[in-house]
Amino acid sequence: MERIEFIFDNFDHVYLSFSGGKDSGVMLHLVLKYLKDNQLKRKITLMHLDYEAQYEATTEYVKRIEENYKDYLNVYHVCVPFKVHTCTSMYQDYWRPWEEDKRDIWVRDLPHNAMTKDDFDFYSENQWDYDFQEKLSVWAHKKEQADKTAVLVGIRAQESLNRWRTIVKERNSYYADKKYSKKIADDVYNFYPIYDWTTEDIWTANAKFGFDYNKLYDLYYQAGLPIEAMRVASPFISEGQETLKLYKVIEPHTWGKLVSRVNGVNFTGLYGGTTAMGWKKITKPDKMTWKQYMEFLLDTLPEDKKQNYLKKLKTSVKFWKEKGGVLSDEIIEELDRLSIKYELGTHNYRTSKKAVKLDYLDDLDIKDFKAIPTYKRMCICILRNDHTCKYMGFSQTKFETKKRKEAIEKYGKIL
Repeated sequence: MERIEFIFDNFDHVYLSFSGGKDSGVMLHLVLKYLKDNQLKRKITLMHLDYEAQYEATTEYVKRIEENYKDYLNVYHVCVPFKVHTCTSMYQDYWRPWEEDKRDIWVRDLPHNAMTKDDFDFYSENQWDYDFQEKLSVWAHKKEQADKTAVLVGIRAQESLNRWRTIVKERNSYYADKKYSKKIADDVYNFYPIYDWTTEDIWTANAKFGFDYNKLYDLYYQAGLPIEAMRVASPFISEGQETLKLYKVIEPHTWGKLVSRVNGVNFTGLYGGTTAMGWKKITKPDKMTWKQYMEFLLDTLPEDKKQNYLKKLKTSVKFWKEKGGVLSDEIIEELDRLSIKYELGTHNYRTSKKAVKLDYLDDLDIKDFKAIPTYKRMCICILRNDHTCKYMGFSQTKFETKKRKEAIEKYGKIL
């Protein structure tokens, strides 16, 4: 609450990113509690990116929040056909919610308060959802004619390594030296007030203060999911593969619409979370190395998808051979124990870890399997339809970064 007070004291426009999940829900309720406890008449901007294909419980929760707290909220209910990653298909690496020429197979009707692509002058067909969201906060800052905008994001470092990196990474873009902040543009900052909460903290807050939450979590609980595995996200991304099959049980009528909406949904519903899609312990044909198995898997793909993986692989092989990745002393000791050849290099990262250059390995039996590049890991990416190779820890390639930079320059927008 002290962090929230600091934000309201220093920013005239507070903008909250609300997904309908447990974290952004608690984040919103904490802000509403602050406004009520201090009898403030200020409104906040509530931004909800609506992905069309989701549980009815999520739709109902978002609608409930928008209606019950309308006196405190300026609602942006965004329904645009940006590109969204999908990991259900080897043929299709993205889909578009609210795509006009697919209206007849939409999972649900357009909400009455929807803001569509015509409302946003910066929208383009080539935009991914995360690109759109980054531009949206700056657009809202200008639209609301704010002096300073604070974008509240309810993410927690406990959720994933990438989230932890995002928040704790040393940078010179803090606001007033607050390490739970990040500059997005001039006078626009992201804030992560609950970054150090645990999953248990979220549910303690809901129980202690009687916060309204997405009732989908009750159904997840009845289905036997542990609280750490409960996610409200686009059902077609890699994190949703294991729980996609629950749609068949919880909302069979919605499941039928999902199957016709995005390629590969039924297969992922059957095999997501199994070895067939690279989960748990995967195996290969006995007479093949992992490199040979990778080449076999690549040959089963459409040519453009095959070339995408090969470009990622080439970039990674070159990086590890010429520059090297940073590894801890414990991992280096494991490499020594296994007699793996490597060279120590140099780096300018802010870490005590050492730069290690080595050739790609077929497989490696060490505790931190994901720290070392192997052909087995690439096989897992292919089986998961992980077109961006997120499991390999890949960031954008130079080509992808160049394309994004060119788009930014072309439209003259500031992220």
